[in-house]
Amino acid sequence: MEVATTVQENLSLAGDTAHIPDKCFDQLIKRACRGVLFDADRNAIADDPAFKTVDKAVLKAAYSGVVSLVLEAAKHDMDADGITPLLEECKFTPDRIQGFNNIFLTQKSAIQILLGSIGNSRPHIVDVDWRLDYYIKSNHMERINEAVYLISLKTEVPGKEDLQEVQFTCTLEQLQDLVGKLKDATKCLEKQAQT
Repeated sequence: MEVATTVQENLSLAGDTAHIPDKCFDQLIKRACRGVLFDADRNAIADDPAFKTVDKAVLKAAYSGVVSLVLEAAKHDMDADGITPLLEECKFTPDRIQGFNNIFLTQKSAIQILLGSIGNSRPHIVDVDWRLDYYIKSNHMERINEAVYLISLKTEVPGKEDLQEVQFTCTLEQLQDLVGKLKDATKCLEKQAQT
């Protein structure tokens, strides 16, 4: 699992005992997991008296890094063996690695259920319009003599009432390639349906 460098930097802050004392670390991980799971706990860390001795900017960055790790680890169904190398790279002590893994792994299934309920459905194509344009010349070239297709896909996006429009242009070769790939995709779906 790879995470952005800013996430690694923020995780390094969370793992550093000089920035996040040991007595606050477990609370930080618990708050991050609860912040992911419950709307009411999203921004509750700023007002938590357990963190009154921690610099607010450091706390915010560390919290951000932990939340990012929690989400990515749940998304990729990581276990302790998969998370530990990243935490070691971010200079976590063995005790903090074990503490993170214990807290996260007990919450992982609930976080995965939440992530699964969010969904990421692609728009469904419900109609297609097209037009053929023929370019004779342009500002840059004297002669082009090329046919260009303007394709407009009408899509239905889950959760929205209005149809969305996706427009693109392509040459005859590009259009033939698109049609070929759509036919291949249809054949793959038919094979999957038969098994």
